Amino acid sequence: MQLAAALPAPTPTQRMLRGPVLPTLLRLATPNVLGLLANTVVIGFDGYIVGRLGPEALAGVAVVLPVAMLMLQMSAGGFGGSTTAAVARALGAGDAAGATRVAQHALLLALAASLLFTLLFSSPAAYALMGAREGVLAQAASYAGVLFAGAAAVWSVNVLAGVARGTGQMAAAALALIATTAMHLTLCPLLVFGVGPLPPLGVAGAAASTVSCNAVSALGLLAWLSRRGQPVRVLGPRWQLRRAAFRAILRIALPSSLNPVLSNSSIALATAFVGSFGSLAVAAYGIAARLEYILVPIAFGFGSALTAMVATNLGARQPARAKRVTWAGAGLVWAVTGLIGAWAALWPQAWMGLFTSDAAVQAAGSSYLRIVGGCYGFFGLGLALFFASQGAGRLAWPLLASTVRLLVVAIGGYVAVRVAAAPPEALFVVVALSLSALGLTLSAAIHFADWTRGSQPPA
Repeated sequence: MQLAAALPAPTPTQRMLRGPVLPTLLRLATPNVLGLLANTVVIGFDGYIVGRLGPEALAGVAVVLPVAMLMLQMSAGGFGGSTTAAVARALGAGDAAGATRVAQHALLLALAASLLFTLLFSSPAAYALMGAREGVLAQAASYAGVLFAGAAAVWSVNVLAGVARGTGQMAAAALALIATTAMHLTLCPLLVFGVGPLPPLGVAGAAASTVSCNAVSALGLLAWLSRRGQPVRVLGPRWQLRRAAFRAILRIALPSSLNPVLSNSSIALATAFVGSFGSLAVAAYGIAARLEYILVPIAFGFGSALTAMVATNLGARQPARAKRVTWAGAGLVWAVTGLIGAWAALWPQAWMGLFTSDAAVQAAGSSYLRIVGGCYGFFGLGLALFFASQGAGRLAWPLLASTVRLLVVAIGGYVAVRVAAAPPEALFVVVALSLSALGLTLSAAIHFADWTRGSQPPA
């Protein structure tokens, strides 16, 4: 009896086009979530290592951290996510050559954007304007001078990871993040404190480790994405610069990069309003709101899968499936982040007790979590729908939703704190409403959006 020939295994793009929605989403999202959670370890680890150098070093790095986080969000979520969308849409349309052109042009744009960060934020003048003085300014300048001189490494690895996600090969992007974290955990203390003949570099050593580890991972991804047989080969095919390819990326990347600016502005405003209640309130808010940093990798992990699947299906002229994917992924993120928020609202001391034994700080932070935790599901929902919108190339409503969130915090916080002189709980209600407004505004926009129009792949 003759055995039937085995069918070839479906490619990642074919699975995104025809595979069952939820299993495919989970298969794509799981390595993303693990990689991003590993990446968040670096933030806490750097704080621990730098903290051993003294308060001035810790303060100097803290001054640079908002700019460093902005660079990370713009390179990974803005340009990286836009690259995922453009590559996936081209592959969904069966245009592998177009996907390769997009990947090549995205890398060039990443290098140009990194140069902008190098020029703007390597100088001590930027941190003097942010209020750093004397010893703190010296530490900030030492850290930023190295970090932003090597900004190209950070931008390259995040955009190349976006290319890998666009092909549906999420494990490669996740492995790059995990490898970067593992290398940094080993190298950072050696460079900061010195070892053998290697002199201690202080805070500059932490930045040098970040740059070096990202550079190694970027080179690894570049080599992997240039192998024969890959659906997208960055190196190998001839590079031909085309305006249409630049436009295909920038049309999504520029508004996507504005979104973290709006989000960080909301956080900065909320922190400023909390500051009016004193240092105890700030400490409590800082610990309680830290839980949101766990929600972001979950939403980003599923969101990256949403970007790829939505863009691939729209490129293949399957708008109805793209909508099903969107709601399945958004519902999953809403459920997971909502459950975490419900846990925090019901048992806030379990979270606060991990960071402080001060009863007053615990009580103030618990008050925040009881009020805001119940709305974390809407926060996760909004983040997931942002990534789906990125895949659809429709960024106007996500930007409007983030603007609504900012206005709720700005106007509501001003009325609660400056006009009504209300207690902190009133401000916490405003924060909860802002998160709800983000998720509900985007939900309504996507429900009514017509994705049957304008789903052409990039030129």
